[in-house]
Amino acid sequence: MELLHNAIRAYAWGSRTAISALLGKEVPAPHPEAELWMGAHPGDPSRVVGPDGQERSLLDLLAADPAAQLGERFATRWGGRLPFLMKVLAAEEALSLQAHPSAEQAAEGFAAEERAGVPMDAPTRNYKDPSPKPELVCALTEFHALAGFRDPHRTAALLRSLDAPDFAPYAELLAGQPDEQGLRALFTTLITLPQTALDQLLPQVLDACVLHVKEHGEFDLECRTVLELGEAYPGDAGVLAALLLNRLVLQPGEAVHLPAGNLHAYLHGTGIEILANSDNVLRCGLTPKHVDVPELLRVLDFGCGDMPVQRGEEVAPGLAVYRTPSQEFELSRLDLAADLEVRVDDAGPQILICVDGAVRVHDGAGREIELARGRSMWLAAADPAVVVKSADGEPALVFRATAGA
Repeated sequence: MELLHNAIRAYAWGSRTAISALLGKEVPAPHPEAELWMGAHPGDPSRVVGPDGQERSLLDLLAADPAAQLGERFATRWGGRLPFLMKVLAAEEALSLQAHPSAEQAAEGFAAEERAGVPMDAPTRNYKDPSPKPELVCALTEFHALAGFRDPHRTAALLRSLDAPDFAPYAELLAGQPDEQGLRALFTTLITLPQTALDQLLPQVLDACVLHVKEHGEFDLECRTVLELGEAYPGDAGVLAALLLNRLVLQPGEAVHLPAGNLHAYLHGTGIEILANSDNVLRCGLTPKHVDVPELLRVLDFGCGDMPVQRGEEVAPGLAVYRTPSQEFELSRLDLAADLEVRVDDAGPQILICVDGAVRVHDGAGREIELARGRSMWLAAADPAVVVKSADGEPALVFRATAGA
């Protein structure tokens, strides 16, 4: 078991305070800090700090001895790759509206672009690898997101509540067929509108949202969100698409799983994100980046309804697991009361990060590491089981990433 040094990704939508505060750095940061990456992604692998203080890339350690680092079973199953990436994600502004492919869709899309000779670094490239990218995000602060298509009956009611004359035919399109096919038809129509039509329609919708908010209408939060997105992304079809999605507010400890085909956008807040170690993103809007509408429609899931929100299943005192069908990862939460010890035992690789308080991690071989707030560590499959407890008799909070079952 060794400490990790992790890369910070600076994107325009990131926070200048959240990650710096977590790491005990100067606040505010000189530039937006969006994501702290923990794992072996080739773009920014973590560095493992050895007992002598020397650092080695986790990617290189895996390549040198995948069986010891991942375990024989996971090394064989995932071709020597760490299948998950854990992040601290800090969104000050909205991310792009996006979806990720299934394993079959990713393999097909990657193969097609390889055959077509699309350069890996081309801005029009959709598939950087042949892998799926399911995700789960767990809130550290109040966390706002759009995720999954709302029940079409509720969406039809929302659209009808907006007094925008030119928008009425679109509202009736869904009202006349309030099901998955109706959602597909309306979504496709909205995101393929000519820019001239969009420039005429969108201001009417935004004015209607202003009126709805002033009148304290039923869909106040949804309309406020559309107004914020309309201000940040003028003339963007993704603003209209946002009207069709569930508007989520997660409280700390609450999580939502985003499977393949789920259209979503993180809006604001800080959370722990765990995802399959893939770069495949298909964007819908709220971004200046490439949008491939036909390919997006190929992968989108228009299944509708509320997005399940979970707080984790308590499997032992102080240890809760967020269950998902994703094979690449599993996220656990360790709520350590002052006198509580939690045994962490897993057959595969693990990453631990302390996000509140401080903990001591020790194994049966006499080794011990203290994790202060913001510090993280790597546990190889060959390492013995460890016990995690508060370092100073005060409550602490730790998140653990492992490979899926």
